[in-house]
Amino acid sequence: MIEANHGSCFNEGPFLLPFSLYPAAMSLRLSTSAGRILLTGSFGCAMTVLDTNVVGIILPTVARDLGASFSQIEWVVSSYVLCFAALLLPAGATADRYGRRRVLLGGIALFALTSLACALAPSAQALYGARALQGVGAAFLLAPALAVIGHAFHDEDQRERAWALWGGIMGLTMVLAPLIGGVVNTLLGWRWAFAVNLPACLLLAVAVWRHVPESRNPLPRPLDPLGILSSSSAVFLLTWALITGPEHGWTSVACVARGLGGALLLVLFIAWQRRAAHPMLELSLFRHAGFVAAVAAMFAYAASAQVMASLLPLFLQNARGLSAWQTGLAMLPFALAMLLLPQVGSRLARWLSSPQMLALGLGVTALGNLLMIQAALSGAAAWTALGMAVLGSGGGLLNGQTQKAIMGNVPRERAGMASGISTTARFTGVLAGFAGLGAVLADTARHAMQNALAALDASASAAAFVERAMAGDLAQAAALLPQHGQAAVMLARQAYAQGFAHAFAAAALLAVATALLVLWSIRRTARPAARPGAAARLRRPPGA
Repeated sequence: MIEANHGSCFNEGPFLLPFSLYPAAMSLRLSTSAGRILLTGSFGCAMTVLDTNVVGIILPTVARDLGASFSQIEWVVSSYVLCFAALLLPAGATADRYGRRRVLLGGIALFALTSLACALAPSAQALYGARALQGVGAAFLLAPALAVIGHAFHDEDQRERAWALWGGIMGLTMVLAPLIGGVVNTLLGWRWAFAVNLPACLLLAVAVWRHVPESRNPLPRPLDPLGILSSSSAVFLLTWALITGPEHGWTSVACVARGLGGALLLVLFIAWQRRAAHPMLELSLFRHAGFVAAVAAMFAYAASAQVMASLLPLFLQNARGLSAWQTGLAMLPFALAMLLLPQVGSRLARWLSSPQMLALGLGVTALGNLLMIQAALSGAAAWTALGMAVLGSGGGLLNGQTQKAIMGNVPRERAGMASGISTTARFTGVLAGFAGLGAVLADTARHAMQNALAALDASASAAAFVERAMAGDLAQAAALLPQHGQAAVMLARQAYAQGFAHAFAAAALLAVATALLVLWSIRRTARPAARPGAAARLRRPPGA
């Protein structure tokens, strides 16, 4: 949430761009020094995107191999995203101050070493500890990689083409990631999903050393260590409470203490931001209803659509019984829609205002989640494919529009701060979505399994069965109830499906509530429309 400086990586470059820009990007001369920097930086960014999306495919295999519980599997994702989100913006500021090339090389080295630690992890605890450090490495890889791309292109037209090509590479990586994860997991094993990062990091380091010159921001903004510590600690405690609540009980002393501790640290963070000389978060921006709605839309997009890149593989493998490579193929409707729909969004934005685009995208996201409820309860492949395609379409509509809406609701001189808030809202939404929806899933599925086991008169082995079934280790769970055989496996899959139905319902509710907030902001912002500047803030931002 810190403010990005001029020339920093967070002043430009949304995650994916519309395909309409990609043909223009092809006219870039990649043989020039700037072109080589673009390819090198894009390769580094693609590695972080690939690693994030591949891990979702391998989680059930990890659970079986390491004997991990469901909460431990959640930490494999959450520890990475937590450290990545907390340090992404400080990493950008560090690169601006101490040298982008130097910090990028350090980030590559840390990412490589922690990938090796993940590949060699002997236990679930060791794996999610290594994943936390890998998130640190990813932050110090991605932030300077974006910064060197932004620094290499000074002409506005060339810069737009460069970001378009970068967006195309990121989109293609996102589509291929589930397939790559499924193939690697099936042919080589889950550890190779991390081990393949080692030669990739070596190639990237050589490319950075040869093609990327050193650069700095001559006027770097001071960091806010207390703000960084208090905000990241608050998010950590709240995430910890969400992940462990279903297993230990929501009213347990530990769960309540973590939740209250996180809430208290969040209050202290806000109080500190009011007094800090160089705050991470400029609270005055939140006085504008349009800005609040745009930030909320970014959070809801991440928590109800983008997060599904990690949750849907669990649904397909644990509830539907697909293998890892089958899951990679089954993820294509979601991934392709996320890639292609920004094109549709860019055209619709010519006719709809920015808030209307956000409300539309959130509505489609809610519809996709509702269709996934039907898919979970019916078990039909057609409903699953349709629901994933619609859900990905909603995410694709929102992807670029949320960033534009946030930037269009602030003065130009505050673009750095607004972009930092946008980035933080995105990754905090992914983290909160995975932990929150995971809590709904775990709580519902756990109770469904316990009730079904009571009906089977299998209460003696119930606790152990539920623990292994929740982790996705259905073979081991079934072995605990040999007298019931395949019926026990079907019981677990049905309970998982019920849990996912409730999780999809929660995601749909979040999307609908945020859409209503956006529509409310239209009315609130339109009231003083007699003033020329007030109406301008409501319309879509320049370039939409």
